[in-house]
Order: sequence, then C-alpha cells, then structure tokens
Amino acid sequence: MLSAFTAGLLLITISELGDKTFFIAVILSMRHSRKLVFVGVTAALAAMTVLSVIFGQILSVLTQGSEKYVHYAEIVLFIAFGLKLLYDAWKMPIHAEEEVIEEAQEAVEKAEIDSQKQSIMSILLKSFVLTFIAEWGDRTQIATIALAASNNPIGVTLGAILGHAICAAIAVIGGKLIAGKISEKQITFLGGILFIIFGIFATLEGS
Repeated sequence: MLSAFTAGLLLITISELGDKTFFIAVILSMRHSRKLVFVGVTAALAAMTVLSVIFGQILSVLTQGSEKYVHYAEIVLFIAFGLKLLYDAWKMPIHAEEEVIEEAQEAVEKAEIDSQKQSIMSILLKSFVLTFIAEWGDRTQIATIALAASNNPIGVTLGAILGHAICAAIAVIGGKLIAGKISEKQITFLGGILFIIFGIFATLEGS
C-alpha cells in the first residue's frame, strides 16, 4: 500500500504542477474566495481520481488470469508516456506555459457570467466543473487507471488525492506569484523522467 501511495503522490504532484487545471485554479482564486476555489477544485480532482481507480479495478477484474499481460501493458504505457513527454519537452518552446495559461484563461472566461454577484454554490460548482472537464482524458487520468489496475487501489487513491490537493493548494495560495516562473518545458521533462522511472520499477517488480 505504501508503494502505491508514494507512486500516486509523486505521479500527480509532478505531472499536475503547471498543468491546465493548475492555472484554472490560479485564475479562479484571483477572482473568488481561495477557500471555495480550493474546495471545488480538490473535490473535482478527488472525484476524477476515484473514477480512475474504479476504472483501473474494473480493468483488473476483466483481465483476471491475464495479469502478466496487464503488467506488460502498464510497463509499455509508462515508458511510452515518458518518452512522449520527453519528446514534447524537447520540441516545446521556452515559454510554452503562456499557451497553457491562455487556454485556462479562455475556459474561465467562458464560465464567467456574473462575476460580481455569485453565490457560494455557483463558485464551488464552477470550480468543480471547469477542473473536472479539463482533467478528463488527461495523461494523469490514464496513468492513474494503469496504477490502480496493478497496485493497491486505496494507496493509489490516497496518494493521488493528496498530490492533487497539494497542487491545488499551491495554485490558490501562491499561484499568482509563481505562475510566471513555472517552466512548462521543465515540468514536462520531469514528468517524462518520472513516467520512465515508474516503467523501470514496474519492470523490476515483474522480474
């Protein structure tokens, strides 16, 4: 369980920092209550994590008796993701985070209807929906599914939710100060290295 918790925590914390959902939280926290934005964003990411772990467990049940092939698929997935991220980082311009910030800004602007008079529930709902949509189909969701398919589901869930909460807290508390200092290129590179490390560990565990 501890190894699954650690894997989920590291995977999410590094991969999500500087992601689109991170900047959505930053922008929302500059316009609304930080506490409400944190609760809405974290709830969305926690819900996505639980769904991903459930998908992973369903996959594990459906492939019962073929654990070896699921394990090989997990290795291939992590290494492929890692190599893809390294390639993306290599091709990425130095200030690529500006494009991510613009996408997050556009998503928030579309959701803003009456920014002067918004209820607590509307802020929570907006934070939840924007984050959930942005996170759906993200590489971390797929990686969480892969982790949950062959690791302790409770450990993966707790680690991933904690990782999401850490990133959300950084975004709403100090996101405005560090938003312009985050290098999407460097974060993507670190994420690629992390995925490859997970692939190597998965290979060693199966040997």
